[in-house]
Amino acid sequence: MFQYFGGSPMANFTEREIKRSFIKLLNEKPLSKISVRDIVEDCGINRNSFYYHFQDIPALLEEIVSEQSTAIIQKYPQPDSLEECFRAAFEFALSNKRAAYNIFNSVNRDLLDRELLRLCDKTVSAYITKSYTESGPSHPNVAVMQRFIKCELFGLIIDWMNNGMNENAITELLRFAEFCKELPSIAGE
Repeated sequence: MFQYFGGSPMANFTEREIKRSFIKLLNEKPLSKISVRDIVEDCGINRNSFYYHFQDIPALLEEIVSEQSTAIIQKYPQPDSLEECFRAAFEFALSNKRAAYNIFNSVNRDLLDRELLRLCDKTVSAYITKSYTESGPSHPNVAVMQRFIKCELFGLIIDWMNNGMNENAITELLRFAEFCKELPSIAGE
């Protein structure tokens, strides 16, 4: 989740270094134990430079998490399968498990939840739109199916994170994707 993808080309060196240092620290210790002082000492800048770029640590965290989910959405603009949707959503948490776990167990978890739900929504929506253009995504059950898959995917990821982020969950995820392939016939398509 927190490999820095670079953000906009206009992002300056100091902002990138602040993000890099924060991500490094987030992989080392819980979010509640990271201070602005830790970040500025790690990247060799002063506190004023930090506050020039970010209001506080939650603002920094929100920007990083948002950038990461946007990068994954852009990486999978039109998923070819539900498996690809699911892998994209899990990639959000798997790319840096320790940092994701530290955010998940912090008071700022709502940022992670919000961006993860956005990621699930965008990837599932893109897949459903792509898959049902021939049959017409206007059928009322398609919207219900899309919401069901989005919410179930989000729930599976939260449950997975809640239970220690075991790598074996990917197998269960792929089984769920197989189950979801049957939804069009259930939905009356």
